[in-house]
Amino acid sequence: MVGSEVVRQAILDDAITEITAIVRKPLTVSHPKLKIVLHQNFLDYTALSETFKANDACLWCLGISQTQVNKEEYHTITYDYCMSAANEMLKVNPAINFIFLSGAGADSEEKSRTLFARVKGKTENALQKLPFKKLYIARPAAIRPIAKREKAPLFEKILRPLFPIFQLIIPSQIITSVDLAKALLHLAKKGADKIILENVELKKLM
Repeated sequence: MVGSEVVRQAILDDAITEITAIVRKPLTVSHPKLKIVLHQNFLDYTALSETFKANDACLWCLGISQTQVNKEEYHTITYDYCMSAANEMLKVNPAINFIFLSGAGADSEEKSRTLFARVKGKTENALQKLPFKKLYIARPAAIRPIAKREKAPLFEKILRPLFPIFQLIIPSQIITSVDLAKALLHLAKKGADKIILENVELKKLM
């Protein structure tokens, strides 16, 4: 949901001249400044060294709901995929700006009973130990999807019509996929005065 919106908003952003999307299968969107790189093994990025060298920032939006996979798969996708990429990027491009899409409730102490909070917190901690010159961690709360997705998970389809109500009752806890994408791009281009940004802070970037 977020990654595809980041691509759409980056295409619309005149300040961004080149976009590289690293994906397992071709995207349905195309644009002169969009380069699509097909890659299968998200635990080994050595073949993408030249790609990493050519980019100023990485917006890491890869993720999956903990309800869609088992415990081991969630850890692999959330932690192992990200750390493998981050280490390879630093090896070939130490100046790259890394923006990690985490989530509200991520547990920095890694003790939460919730798998999501524990593994996201572990990933955040590991990233902060790496020598990134610029690292930002985004912790959005409830994300209201703007673009409809054919393969959206069931919970997203159920919640979609309820988001306008939530936005009236708890506006500080809701962010649209478009605003989140723009906030992530803002961090990539201009940075922020802190590493971890919660939902309210991401909304203020707008």
